[in-house]
Amino acid sequence: MPTFCAPDGTQLAYRVIGEGDPVVCVPGGPADSAYLGDLGGLAAHRRLILLDLRGTGRSAVPEDTSSYRCDRLVGDVEALRDHLGLSGMDLLGHSAGANIATQYAARHPERTGKLVLVGPGTRAVGVGITGEMRREVALLRKDEPWFPAAFAALQAITEGTGSDWEAVAPFFWGRWDATARERHAAARPGNQDAVALFGAEGAFDPQGTRTALAACASPVLLLTGEFDVNSPPASAAEFAGVFPDATLVVQPGAGHCPWIDDAPRFVATTTDFLGG
Repeated sequence: MPTFCAPDGTQLAYRVIGEGDPVVCVPGGPADSAYLGDLGGLAAHRRLILLDLRGTGRSAVPEDTSSYRCDRLVGDVEALRDHLGLSGMDLLGHSAGANIATQYAARHPERTGKLVLVGPGTRAVGVGITGEMRREVALLRKDEPWFPAAFAALQAITEGTGSDWEAVAPFFWGRWDATARERHAAARPGNQDAVALFGAEGAFDPQGTRTALAACASPVLLLTGEFDVNSPPASAAEFAGVFPDATLVVQPGAGHCPWIDDAPRFVATTTDFLGG
């Protein structure tokens, strides 16, 4: 697995899958990139450069844990671009990784090609996700056998009286089957310091990021799942309004990992946007 040196000297790892023009992929979590797989077969059309965020996967744990902050991780993406010898790059960010990719585009618009934000986290631009938004999406699943217990847990979370996120796991997947259970377990972040410090004070400057993005010429695809309680379509639609050139796609029947719920549809949508 190839590595490169981050600005603070931390050794970071990445995977390369596929052929063709590169797309640098930033996972959510914060977690290593293994859960992204080959993004449902996207690697058959583009060369995927999949970054293990610092302190995850095969990337080293940094000496300075404050470097887990989202805005600091932008420097790791820029160091990867420089390491790869790219003058510019297409960028894909999933979930929390969308916050990193968005801040990268705001900071380095001249080096950002096309931007794909999948199940996007919205904290970088200050888009709020309300409990009502999450419950509205969850109610689409009311005929599922697991719904009563999962919805009760979600309601408690959104009302501030509960914190059992594992109980709401079925809402993150288009089908809560054996494959989804296995994938859900594999995608759990292993570095709790990285998770806790990702959004530490100073990690986000929503107004500054919005101002910078208003002048960003990069075409942007925001793709979220119809059933995604983590990144509801309403929040993704509001996020899309931040960019001058944005396309919003809501993938039917999909949760937070749409390349798993319907790989052909996901790949068709992303390749149509990215080309290749």
